[in-house]
Amino acid sequence: MPIVPPIKSQGIKTKLVKWIASNIEDVKYERWVEPFMGTGVVGFNIQPKKALMCDSNPHLIKFYNGIKNKEITSTKVNKFLTDEGAKLLKSEGEYYYEVRNRFNDKGSSLDFLFLSRSCFNGMMRFNKKGGFNVPFCKKPNRFAQALVTKITNQVKNISQVIELGDFTFKHQDFKTTLAEINHSDLVYSDPPYIGRHVDYFDSWSEEEEIILHEKIVSSNATYILSTWLNNKYRTNEYVFSIWKDSFITTKEHFYHVGAKESNRNSVNEALVSNVNLKNSIFTREMDTKIKNGDVQLTTAKVES
Repeated sequence: MPIVPPIKSQGIKTKLVKWIASNIEDVKYERWVEPFMGTGVVGFNIQPKKALMCDSNPHLIKFYNGIKNKEITSTKVNKFLTDEGAKLLKSEGEYYYEVRNRFNDKGSSLDFLFLSRSCFNGMMRFNKKGGFNVPFCKKPNRFAQALVTKITNQVKNISQVIELGDFTFKHQDFKTTLAEINHSDLVYSDPPYIGRHVDYFDSWSEEEEIILHEKIVSSNATYILSTWLNNKYRTNEYVFSIWKDSFITTKEHFYHVGAKESNRNSVNEALVSNVNLKNSIFTREMDTKIKNGDVQLTTAKVES
């Protein structure tokens, strides 16, 4: 079973971790680097000896540094969520907005965890001023004891992973992170998916995707990019333009994203790399497959 982080967000790679890990098991590197760590689920499951985990969302970095520095412990989380959950239940859900206002004013990591686990559809969305603005999930008894115990154990598991490795967490722009990488690093990039609606701390553009490609290629480091290839509606053409000189391996995945069931569809997930991954082919070969209407999956379905 994969290690599941306590912070939730849409697009989390929990069900893809096994696949990603299998593709890098023969890759040699000295340090694992993530310019877009998000919840950190991939790095925490890979469990490298040394890692640089970065993100533009300051709340994520503050949370994981809190675990690293023992400011956030499983014991503290258990008590906090038990107490705050009782207030939420007593208020019929309105207390959620009190916590949200408090978080936007103070930036407490425990409040961030509370919101992450009680907001609508596990979304992580901020307004232009940086304020968390996701509504409540409408379940007043959100923090029943079973869920509190589950989250507590997740915090404990992540704490143990961090203790076993040399993890550095930094709040910074991806360009700053890429300026720090060495040729001996393995850079795993999971930016907001270009061409698809995303809920993230920052937006993502074609210009930024080009900068990511240029800087990561010029570093001579080994890189792996998580992105999407296509769904039943369209194809990610950036794979064949910006990342045209790469290898690609694909797998079908289902994202539970969106308020309506009709918006939740399967996607051909892709790993793009400058090394030949398991079952990978050149991107130009994949382009030909799509144009010919051939099967675009290089690996089997992800287990549900």
